[in-house]
This record gives sequence, C-alpha cells and structure tokens, in this order.
Amino acid sequence: MQGAIARVCMVVVAAILNHPLLFPNENTTVPEQDEDLLARMKEHQAKLEAEQKRLEQEISQTEKAVIGDLDGYGWYFWSALCLVIFFTIEVCRQDIIPAEVPDPAEDEDGDCSTGYLSAKTITLDRDVLNNFCKTRFHPYVNESGRVREFIEGFADDLLEALRSICDQESDLEVEDFVGIGSMFESWRVSKPPTCDLIVPFSPPQPFRFQFELWCDPSTEIPLDLQGCGRIQLIKPGGNGTDCLCGSTDLGDDMLCLLHNRNECEILEDNALPELLCARDTAFLSKGQIMRWFQISVSKAWGQISHKYDFELAFRNLDFPGALKVKFRSGKTVVLNLTPAVQFENTDAYLLSHFPSDTSNSSDTHWQLSLSVYEKNLLKHLAKSLPTNSCHIHCLQIVSFLHKKQTTLTGRSALSSYHIKTALLHLLLSKRPAMWQPQNLDSRLRDLLSFLQQSLEEKRLYHAVVGNPHIPVEILVPKIIRTAEPINLFRPLVLQRHVYAKMEEHFEEMVRNTSVLVQEYTSHFSNGHVRHEFSSAEQI
Repeated sequence: MQGAIARVCMVVVAAILNHPLLFPNENTTVPEQDEDLLARMKEHQAKLEAEQKRLEQEISQTEKAVIGDLDGYGWYFWSALCLVIFFTIEVCRQDIIPAEVPDPAEDEDGDCSTGYLSAKTITLDRDVLNNFCKTRFHPYVNESGRVREFIEGFADDLLEALRSICDQESDLEVEDFVGIGSMFESWRVSKPPTCDLIVPFSPPQPFRFQFELWCDPSTEIPLDLQGCGRIQLIKPGGNGTDCLCGSTDLGDDMLCLLHNRNECEILEDNALPELLCARDTAFLSKGQIMRWFQISVSKAWGQISHKYDFELAFRNLDFPGALKVKFRSGKTVVLNLTPAVQFENTDAYLLSHFPSDTSNSSDTHWQLSLSVYEKNLLKHLAKSLPTNSCHIHCLQIVSFLHKKQTTLTGRSALSSYHIKTALLHLLLSKRPAMWQPQNLDSRLRDLLSFLQQSLEEKRLYHAVVGNPHIPVEILVPKIIRTAEPINLFRPLVLQRHVYAKMEEHFEEMVRNTSVLVQEYTSHFSNGHVRHEFSSAEQI
C-alpha cells in the first residue's frame, strides 16, 4: 500500500511539472502555433491521467480490504475505548475541574441578576437577631433538660428489657446508649423534641468483630463509599489464633480446657452468622441487624408498656429505631434509636443507617459516625470562647431557616449536619474573640457565606476526618486523623438533580433570611406563640 501511494505522488508531481499552464505565456519557449507539439503534450497528459486513475483504483481497493479487517474486532475495540474515556472524564470532571462561581453582578445576557444573592450582602439587624434568639430558642433550654431526663430513663428501661429477652448464648449483646444530636449538644431549634441515641451491640462470646475501614490501605472500598466500613463476624478458630474446639472434631474422649462440652456444641451449630451476615459472606448485614433490632424493641416494649401512660409507635418501618412517644395530652417526643457497632475501643461507631443518607445502598458498608468526637470538639472549643458567645445562636438560626425553607419548598439533600460541619470549620479557623455576642450578625453572614461557597465549589470536608487542626485533646484515632479528608458533597454531586435542588433550596433560604427572621420575631413579640412556650409539656 505504501508503494502505491509513492507511485501516485510521483505521477502527480510529473503531471504538474509537465503541465503546459505551469509557466506563463510570456516565458514559454514553445511557439503557440506549433500544433504538433501541443498534440503530443495533450496525448502525454491523457496517458498520465489514465495512469493516475488506475493507481487510485488500486489504493481504493486496498483501503477497503484494510477497513474490512477492522470491521471485525478493531471497530468495537476503539468504540469501547472511546466510551470508557468519555465516561471516566464525565465522572471525574466534578473533582478535577473547580466549579465556576457565578457572577452575582451579571447574568448570561450581561444584565443585572436578581436570582443570585451573596450571603455577605444580607441585611441583618443585630437587635432583631438577639430578640429572635431570646423568643425562639431560650424557652427550649429548661424544656430540653426535662425531655433528656425522661428519655434517658425510658431508654435505660427499654434496653434493660431488651437484654432480658435476648438469648445470652446465641444473640447479640446490647450495651449502654450514647446520646448525640442537637438535643444533647444544646442547640435544639424546633418542636417536637427529637432525641438521637446510638445503641451499640457486640457479638456473644466467643465471636468477635473485625473492621475494614475505607481509609485502611489493605481494604478495597469504592470511592463513593468514603467514610464507610465493613464489619466481619469472626468465628472461633476462623483465623488460626482462636480456640480450635469450634472447628475441629475433638471426639468423645477429648475435652477442651477452655470451653465445656455445651459451649463447644454451640460453636459447631451456632446459626448466628447465617442470621446476621449477608448471604455467602462473613460481613454483617445492615438489613439483618435492623430486622433483628425491630423485633427485639417490639418485644421489649411489650414487657414494660404497662408501666407507662403513653403510646409508643414506629414512625418509619424502614428505620426500626424511629419511634414516637405520644402522651394523652397530645404532645409527642421523637426518639431515634440507631443500632451501631463500636469501632474497637474508641468513641467512633459504625451505624446501620443514616436517615438523611440515600447514596449508600450497600448492605454491608456501614457509615462511620464521629458524632461523639464532634460533640467533644464543640465543648472543647466553647471553653476558649467569650462568655455568651454567639456560635450556638448562629447554628440555631441557620438550622431554623433550613427547616422553614423545607416547609416552603420541600425536602432537599441539605441537612443540619452540613450546617454543623460548616460551623466547626469556622470555629477552628477564627479567633475566639471574634465570637463575641455583639458579633452575631457578622458571624451569621460568615456561616451562610461558608455554606454558599462550599455549595458553589461542590466541596464540604468532614470536620474531623483528616483535619490537622483538630486539638490533640479530642483523642481522635490515628487511622481517622491521618486519613484523606472526606468531601461530604461528593455523593450528592454525582446525582445532578439532587445537588441542583439542594443549591436552589439554599439560595431561596438566603433570599428569605431577613424576611423570616423579621416575621417570626414580630410574631413572637405579639404574644401569639409565647403562650405555647409557657405551657411547654411537663414530663
């Protein structure tokens, strides 16, 4: 084929050089009247054109033969390769290319934009904000204390009943609960009271748990499951270091010096892995655990219900610990019991579910919760802040605005956890003196601006994971402290419609901030809601 192309090039060059029109008429040495010479030149030109056509036909036939060979597998290979490259670029585009920050001054047509409002330009009156906090949040202080006291007593009673119905030899062991969330961090913003409790459990002896976190180099966990881990249920003798009586037939004449005969029979016939692990794996199944937890809580409530003068109902069957306590007076308390596994001997827990997290559909990947460390971090930072600092009020105001915007435009992926994460970042980056109570309006703008910028950049990093600014007094485990930072927005960015709705939700919230604060402050000042707080439920 290369030889044919070379011959064609030579023919073309020869034809050009011998063409009669190549040189101007005034420079020609051939008389125009010599008809014989012109006839010979035309004949020679015709032969060259015929040779050129013949060579072009050869090249065309050769190309068809080559293309025919590629039609088999080569075409599919290159098509598949192009598709893979396009898909890879599309998936990585959000993490590689920084988001374009919209210009608040102009829109696409160059006109002044009325849709975008920078949080830094919000008009906030300091006196109105202070009055808003006093009338809206202060009445919850005493009420929240009574609710916590009631919930802690009731939860202790419920879990004690749950332990009594569990089989001590073949069932999970329930440990003491841990309180997290706004009720236990003193920034509650709305009614009804909501209490979030983590309920750790552990396997019966001699089983144990082994963990595989996303940040462990030896594990392979997808990027979209950052912040997750798997829990392996280890059987006795399963790794060569436990007692062999569970995996070896000792016979009738031999005894294990560590376990009696009844215990050895349990090890051989125990169905715990089949009941709690995903099919054909040794990893703990979230679905199986939630099913076990729901059945156990129902039985436990049946044993103690006669002691209480209220109703207990499941709010959501998909989340077995989502309960609602309803009193005869009509008042309610929302109680969320979340089954979890304690990560080794730390205050980190692997949770069976996050109600606000819809991106994790894996049955064996558990979400890591560092809520206890975040609660301790909030307390630790508060010690260095001025008296009556404004950081809690900032968190309460933005959370309140988020809830009110949700009632206006519907639910979005934005959560109060995102807001608290943004506040922790600001507390770590700003001097304590900047959180004076008279700076409430400025710090509120900072918090809204931080969230707005994070949404525009599509990045909001976890406050604890991989953060070098966390004080050593918080005692974050090394594997978590040295891990790569986690972008909380990454799973949402991959769901474009979900992320777009979250951005729209926040922009609407920013536009409505001044109006909502002014409206609810005036509403409370007129006394329409003050009476409701004065008759807060007595528990």
